[in-house]
Amino acid sequence: MVKSRRVHMLLILVVLSFLLIHFLPCSNNVRMEEKPSPVHILILSSWRSGSSFTGQIFSQHPSVFYLMEPAWHVWVKMYQNSAEVLHMAVRDLVRSVFLCDMSVFDAYMSNQKKKSDLFQWETSRALCSPPACDSFSRSDIITAGNCKTICSKYPFSKVEEACKTYSHVAIKEVRFFDLKVLYPLLTDPSLNLKIIHLVRDPRAVFRSRENTMADLKRDSNIVVGSQRTKGEMGPYNTMQVICKSHVEIYKAGSQAIPSFLKDRYLLVRYEDIVRDPLARAAQMYRFAELHFTPELQKWVHNITHGKGHGAQAFDIGSRDAVRVSQAWRKTLPFQKIEKVQNVCKDAMDLLGYRLVQSEEEQKNMLLDLLFAQNSS
Repeated sequence: MVKSRRVHMLLILVVLSFLLIHFLPCSNNVRMEEKPSPVHILILSSWRSGSSFTGQIFSQHPSVFYLMEPAWHVWVKMYQNSAEVLHMAVRDLVRSVFLCDMSVFDAYMSNQKKKSDLFQWETSRALCSPPACDSFSRSDIITAGNCKTICSKYPFSKVEEACKTYSHVAIKEVRFFDLKVLYPLLTDPSLNLKIIHLVRDPRAVFRSRENTMADLKRDSNIVVGSQRTKGEMGPYNTMQVICKSHVEIYKAGSQAIPSFLKDRYLLVRYEDIVRDPLARAAQMYRFAELHFTPELQKWVHNITHGKGHGAQAFDIGSRDAVRVSQAWRKTLPFQKIEKVQNVCKDAMDLLGYRLVQSEEEQKNMLLDLLFAQNSS
């Protein structure tokens, strides 16, 4: 009787083993075939720093869902507040976008919103190709002009639908002034956040801001307060805040690194991008775990070796990128250069930008620049 029971138990074990062998691997395979966690990339910069172009390096990649300055909607809706007060709302919006939860825009846009109501939506290749728009292929290099003409009619729901189909989500944002505000995102287990901190010579930023002052008036008021934007010192007050923020972000990101920031912060100077665009694009792609395709290499070269001057805000067409980046030397009077250097000295020292000590030195630098351009 005991022997019979043992045989019976052995038969049960055999049947259970058979079931485990044939059914457990199926569930394991399901887990193995799950999509890897998306990579989240925040291009952190300030206005007129080459961030729109740098954003396009990511936007044109077929693996990237990209949005340009989504926090614009927060600042437009809540413009009476300071940048510091708005930090939390901006951070919450950015987190939701990274997670492809576009319901966050309900607080800032009308109920009848369309995809084309998003700020600068046409600069996102992902919103100009399937499933957000059927007129282009996801592997196409798509200009904002072509996209705006053809792809504007699609519903807002396509934004979230498209976002969920990409392995990388990238956001370009100019409305953070403190890296510590982003610490909750860097420690959030639902995010895999990498930060590219883009900086540009403050004198070039100042000169470019002068050319687009009307476009930046509301933002400048939020940054320093409407009273401090007035008068001769107004533009320099804004530059002082921007430069101070770059110093603090750089120090937090590279000098006193918390463990959760290791390998997740990269400083990039715009001048270095335009001097060697292929090498710098490759560096940023490696950091973001993206492949630099031959098609993208060709596009990066062509867009930085054109004849345009990039005078318009958000203009990301082909241009002579090196000449544009150094135009301040020719067009900015020394008196203004000196004032910018005074309010931005710490940032310039820390980020490796050489001070111009006199008008004579400026003239000599300009001659060297003209000679280099003529030689090339």
